[in-house]
Amino acid sequence: MKNFLVKMIANAGALAVAVWLLDKITLTGDSTGKKVWTLILVALVFGLVNFLVKPVVKLLTFPLFILTLGLFTLIVNALMLLLTSWLADKLDLSFHVEGFWTAVLGGLIISLVSWALHVVLPDED
Repeated sequence: MKNFLVKMIANAGALAVAVWLLDKITLTGDSTGKKVWTLILVALVFGLVNFLVKPVVKLLTFPLFILTLGLFTLIVNALMLLLTSWLADKLDLSFHVEGFWTAVLGGLIISLVSWALHVVLPDED
């Protein structure tokens, strides 16, 4: 359970950095508390998308991973971020990613920040 919370906090932090750095990734809310709560819920959705959908997509596109020497990961991460944005809209969460290239850059930022946070934060169960 502790590992799950650490990963969710890391995802929320990484999403917050992407929202802060990129104008076309938006998180709106009336107050700071509402924004934090929305960010935590979006991080949960993002984690579920990465847990359930991403392995299937990676398996189906495995030849592209080999052909591009792993660079196709950027595209898969962008698609997962766009799917999270779409699901957030369906769940009435105020998180939106505008455009594919914004999602590519956002996915790259989220991956780097998430990796750095996982290095710093404990991960034992």
